Amino acid sequence: MHSSAQALRFDEDTMWVDLVDGRTLGVPLAWFPILLDATPEQRERYRIGAGGRGLHWEELDEDISVQGLLEGRGDMTNRAARRAAAHAAE
Repeated sequence: MHSSAQALRFDEDTMWVDLVDGRTLGVPLAWFPILLDATPEQRERYRIGAGGRGLHWEELDEDISVQGLLEGRGDMTNRAARRAAAHAAE
C-alpha cells in the first residue's frame, strides 16, 4: 500500500503534504536544503507526479518521494553541500 499526495503548502519552516487518505505530513524544510534555500515563490512551483507518489520542482531540480517522507528520510543526495562547495571554489 502506498499513500499519495494531493496538495502541498509551506510555512516558514515546514512543508505540509496532504495525503489522499486524509493524513497530513509536516516535514521540516531543513531536511531538504534546496527547498530551504528557495524563495517562497520557487517552493510553490511544484508538480505532484507519479500518481501522487512524487513531488517535483523543475526549476530547483528537486524530486522527493512521498514514501521517503513517510519513512522519515530527508535529502539523501547531499546536492546542497556539493553545490555550496562548487560555489566556494569559484
